[in-house]
Amino acid sequence: MDFVEGEVIYINKPLGWTSFDLVGKIRSQICRKLHIKKLKVGHAGTLDPLADGVMIVCTGKKTKLIDTFQYQTKEYVATLQLGATTPSFDLEKPIDQTYPTEHITQQLVEQVIPTFKGEIWQIPPTFSAIKVNGKRAYEYARQGQEIEIKPKQLVIDEIEILDFNPDKMTLQIRVVCSKGTYIRALARDIGVALRSGAHLVQLRRTRIGDVTYQDCTDIDSLTQIINQINETQYETQPI
Repeated sequence: MDFVEGEVIYINKPLGWTSFDLVGKIRSQICRKLHIKKLKVGHAGTLDPLADGVMIVCTGKKTKLIDTFQYQTKEYVATLQLGATTPSFDLEKPIDQTYPTEHITQQLVEQVIPTFKGEIWQIPPTFSAIKVNGKRAYEYARQGQEIEIKPKQLVIDEIEILDFNPDKMTLQIRVVCSKGTYIRALARDIGVALRSGAHLVQLRRTRIGDVTYQDCTDIDSLTQIINQINETQYETQPI
């Protein structure tokens, strides 16, 4: 593989890592192996730390392809806990409020979920990287400042129920959506639509465009590939 000239890497982002962590790890490993100081490395679509799954990482001249990948549809499998909310809409923050769930039935879930298919308006989470007045929204949130985030129009191409457990009040869904969709915010809105509350307890991105979870390597396997590079074929000048 020629990481300096440019490669497109399909990788499974580990749970607990930020997208920035993953890109930084890959860049540092390549630079250290090839004895170079700089290398362009970027990714096509952020994943939250508490999510795993498909990330497309580009190096060298292939970073020009990032925009192309970013605008491709993405598929997720998400598990929601019904009856409770958190400020971050996932497990990053503790539960701040609980809601009744006795009225939530399989029939109600089957009525509500299809209403999210098509064009929808979504307010991004306060704990997100979206910029408001030049600052990331999560910066305001961590300082306890309230801000107004404008809704954005998105497209949900497909949404289906994979499992509903009425005893544990968990709901697993598969979602195919456009760029910029926050699955955490979708969980919040589903909770509201069910006349209750909800937050994400598990999230995996299973596809970007035609790239599936099964196409991806893990970070340990990629590290082995990088370590097998014959660095003598590369110049030792900064890129």
